[in-house]
Amino acid sequence: MALSCSRLCSQLSLVRLCALRTNRITNGLYSPHVSCQSRLALCRYYSSSKVRRGIGRYVATRLQWANSKYEGFLKRRFPRFFLLYHTFVEGFKLLLRDFKDVRRIKAKMRSEGIQFQDLPYREMGKLRQFRRDMMKAIPLVVISIPPFANYLVFVLMYFFPRQFLIPHFWTPRQQVEFRGLYHSLRARHHWPVLKGLENISRQVKNSQLQGRLKDLCAKVQSGGNPKVSEILAVQGLFSGPPLSMKRMSVDQMRRISPLLFLTPRLPGFLIGRRLNSHALELLQLDRALVRLGPHQLSDSEIREACYLRGLSSDLLGINQCRDWLYQWLQVSSSLKESEVSLLLHSIVFLSANYPTPLRRH
Repeated sequence: MALSCSRLCSQLSLVRLCALRTNRITNGLYSPHVSCQSRLALCRYYSSSKVRRGIGRYVATRLQWANSKYEGFLKRRFPRFFLLYHTFVEGFKLLLRDFKDVRRIKAKMRSEGIQFQDLPYREMGKLRQFRRDMMKAIPLVVISIPPFANYLVFVLMYFFPRQFLIPHFWTPRQQVEFRGLYHSLRARHHWPVLKGLENISRQVKNSQLQGRLKDLCAKVQSGGNPKVSEILAVQGLFSGPPLSMKRMSVDQMRRISPLLFLTPRLPGFLIGRRLNSHALELLQLDRALVRLGPHQLSDSEIREACYLRGLSSDLLGINQCRDWLYQWLQVSSSLKESEVSLLLHSIVFLSANYPTPLRRH
C-alpha cells in the first residue's frame, strides 16, 4: 500500500510539474490576456472528469489488489479467522441483496396497491423474515461502521454467533447446528402445551368435543401421530371460549409463545397481540403457498418451510418433509382466521412425534 500511494503521488506531481512548465512557456510567448486564457484551459483540462475517473479507477484497482493480498494472507496463516472474515463479507452481501429485494417489494406494494396477504409466497416470506432479521442485525451493522470496529464483530462472531448474529452471518455448519438447538428448545414446550390443553378441555361443555380433544391430547402424549381428520374434528373449539386467541388463558399463551420463538415474559395483553399477529401471518403464508403449489418449492425451501412450522427438518428425508408439509397445509387450508389458535397447537400435534429421522446420503 505504501508503494502504491507513493507511485500515485509521483504521478500527480508530474501532472502539476507539466502544468507549471506550460504556464511558464505561455507567459514568455504570449500576452498576459492570452496566458490567462491558457491557464484557465489548463485548469479545465487537468480538473476534468476524465482525470478524476482515471485516478478513481487507479485507487480502486490498488485497493482491490491490497484486499486480495490481505485475504490470501489470512487464508494461509489464519484459516479459522479467514472463515469468519469470509462469512461476514458474504453475509453482508446477502443482507444488502435482501434489502434491495425488500425495497423493490415495498415499492411494488405502494405502486400497485397490493396488501401483504396478496403477495406471492416467496415475496411474502422474504418480507416477513427480513423484518425479524433486521431487529437483530441493526446493532451489528451499527457496530461495524466505525473504522476497525469490524474486528469487534469478528470477536462476537467467534464467541457468540448464535446470540448476536442472524443466519446471514452463520457458516453452513452453524446453520444446521443452531437450527437443531433452537428446535430442541422449542420441543421442550410440547409437553406443557399438551398438559395445559388437557386441563382446559375440562371447561368444554360439549361432552363429545371434550372427549375428542382429550383423545387427541392422549394420542400425542402416548407417542402417536394424529391424522388430519382427528385434528379438524376439534376445529370448532378454537373459534370461541376457552381456546380462541381472544379467549385463551394467559398461561396457555405463555406456553405457546416459545413455539414461535417469542418471549413469554411480557404482560398478557402483549403476548396475546403478538401471538395473534404471528399466527395470522403464518396462516397468510400458508394460503400463499397453496396458491403457488408446494411442488414448486426447492428442497431447501421445503426444509425451511417445515422448520418454520415446527418441524426439525435438517435430519429428515426430503420426502418426509414434503409429506409433513402437505399434512400441515391440509389443516391450515381448512381454518378461518378466527381459528388460528388451532394452527398454533398443530405445531405440537403434527411435529411432536413425527417419524424417526432418516439418514440422508
